Amino acid sequence: MSELTLYERMCQKLTKTKNSFKEKIENVVYYNELDDDFFEELEETLILSDLGMETSVAITERLRQEIKETKNRSKEEVLNLLYKIMADMVEVEKKPMSLPVILLVVGVNGVGKTTTIAKLAQRYKAEGKKVMVAAADTFRAAATEQLDTWAKRVDIDIVKSSQGADPSSVVFDAIGAARARGTEVLICDTAGRLHNKVNLMKELEKITRIIDREGTGFDKHNLLVLDATTGQNALIQAKTFNDAVHLDGIVMTKMDGTAKGGVAISIIGELKVPIEYVGIGEKPEDLIDFNAQDFVRMLYAGDDEVQE
Repeated sequence: MSELTLYERMCQKLTKTKNSFKEKIENVVYYNELDDDFFEELEETLILSDLGMETSVAITERLRQEIKETKNRSKEEVLNLLYKIMADMVEVEKKPMSLPVILLVVGVNGVGKTTTIAKLAQRYKAEGKKVMVAAADTFRAAATEQLDTWAKRVDIDIVKSSQGADPSSVVFDAIGAARARGTEVLICDTAGRLHNKVNLMKELEKITRIIDREGTGFDKHNLLVLDATTGQNALIQAKTFNDAVHLDGIVMTKMDGTAKGGVAISIIGELKVPIEYVGIGEKPEDLIDFNAQDFVRMLYAGDDEVQE
């Protein structure tokens, strides 16, 4: 049996999101006239599919305009217009990453941040890159211990400090060590205590300043890890972190276990930040490259395209 393509793996693993979205949208399109009630119901359906208010209104208004201009009114034509509108919405350019690079990984506690860092480290090491991790979540001893365990398992360097130490000092030391050892990818873990939001954001801003000041010669890439099962709450988190740390990319975890994956469209559409990876399982290889165009295509795909 031939190895599945990334698109096929996405279709196979994200069936909850796909089936939920497709059923809701087709129910609106196939059983309603294209009047004001139709657009109102479509907007409500998109919101219930976790696309959020702002994105749902934007899609509905653009569809109304497209139907008016193109005169396309058949059910198939309307679905095709919807697909094209959403595909256009997620067309966001990814920032290229050059080596050596400092990856600053942010996100609230419980989203799978440390596990994601471990998967990224394994991926980069498998590609032949020299990798180091920095345990800058110094407020949770468990976070440092977990990252230390992963570093030993993957066989990569780690820079850490005692619990309660200044996270910025850990990052400072890690940059110096990375430069001295010829590290190509330095991945920095950070705290995620969103209940203490103001202090957390100030802390992240301080870490960013240290990276900008000390990381001469390194590319900088800021990644946010989000839990897809939280739906629109993930979008709120993304906006909060983007205000404090200019985000270059996003990782969505637990995409295989949720019907709320539609939030990916509103995150990309509203923040104009690409989703770079999605987690579709527990294994290292289950952190896969995300293609937003393929994701939208999957939402509208026929059942013959999605093979279990």
